[in-house]
Amino acid sequence: MLNHKTKIRVRYGETDQMGYVYYGNYAQYLEVGRVEWLRNLGVSYKSLEESGIMLPVLEMKIRYFNPAKYDDLLTIETILTKIPSAKIEFDFNVYNENEQLLSRATVQLVFVDMKKNRPTKAPSFILEKINSLIQSS
Repeated sequence: MLNHKTKIRVRYGETDQMGYVYYGNYAQYLEVGRVEWLRNLGVSYKSLEESGIMLPVLEMKIRYFNPAKYDDLLTIETILTKIPSAKIEFDFNVYNENEQLLSRATVQLVFVDMKKNRPTKAPSFILEKINSLIQSS
């Protein structure tokens, strides 16, 4: 549907004894992809929280195909899969500099009203921006 690509350089401390990116670090890479996807939409995560909405992760699935290594320049492709409701879902593809697919992931998050600590509908300002981009493409 709507996608955005973000580049991340693998740091030495993100690798394990085998010289590969430790699998748990992919969750942080996906978070960077999500935050930059929102920023590309015109919404900072900070402004979302300032409006009283947080986005905790509800579910994350990831499949690894090839290892990322120290100093690799990774491309995190973040794809919105459908119009958000109370949940928002992204697909991710992680590639190295040779455009080799390293991993695929799906992350589902839920919009939560910070005052009530309860799920809520996606903010209208996000839906308006998404609908505007869909109509212009």
